[in-house]
Amino acid sequence: MDSPSPEKPSLLERLSAFLMREPEDRDQLIALLHSAYERHLLDADALSMVEGALQMSEMQARDIMVPRAQMDVIDIEEPPEKFIPTVIETAHSRFPVIDGSKDKVLGILLAKDLLRYYAGEEFDVREMLRPAVFIPESKRLNVLLKEFRSTRNHIAIVVDEYGGTSGLVTIEDVLEQIVGDIEDEYDFDETEDNIVSQPDGRFRVKAVTEIADFNAAFGTTFSDEDFDTVGGLVLGEFERVPKRGEEIVVDGLRFKVLRADSRRVHSLLVDRIAAEA
Repeated sequence: MDSPSPEKPSLLERLSAFLMREPEDRDQLIALLHSAYERHLLDADALSMVEGALQMSEMQARDIMVPRAQMDVIDIEEPPEKFIPTVIETAHSRFPVIDGSKDKVLGILLAKDLLRYYAGEEFDVREMLRPAVFIPESKRLNVLLKEFRSTRNHIAIVVDEYGGTSGLVTIEDVLEQIVGDIEDEYDFDETEDNIVSQPDGRFRVKAVTEIADFNAAFGTTFSDEDFDTVGGLVLGEFERVPKRGEEIVVDGLRFKVLRADSRRVHSLLVDRIAAEA
């Protein structure tokens, strides 16, 4: 009678055995992980996440924050009918509420709390505010993620050494450093076309849209010799990875970054600039 064959070692057991030779520094660890990937002990997604986690531990809030100039905020003195269109257009779930200046953040307003306004209930923004969390620019992302999880906060205001507002960072911004871009309900559906017209005459464009397809849709003549995609074109014009909300005008078209992480641009809002008479 044949003896039962030994159980096949699990992925974790195989990976642990492979890493028994303890790396002496981060570079050696990365090299071991890449070697594990080449030996099919890790898949590409797992390798990317491990590398992202290692990279995140060396990054600070200032590296990924939405800069002060690009923060979407609500002024406490504005009536709801004035700031609600901004809430709808930007589609964020949380907004810093200021008192005249971005250096004076009073608290955080959750977009869902505006349902009370539409329900006809008595509405006072001050009573709706959640406490704002303030962190220094030098806050390390691994520490910040731990604090986000323990306090259940999803947004923090980044301040400089003088207490002035430098920008803001969300838990999604931190997680994207590990897992890449996180899609939400306002992102493109995978089944949608790369170029989608908006009611206001502008167009949402996926950054992966090929230059040839973009030229066909907009009647432009952008070259595809240097860049294959619209995202590459925009990166080339900025000469860096732009942040959400940044804009640039190229040949009569305005490109506004809708979504981007520290690695690449994901989607853009495009409209034509009227020619001066």
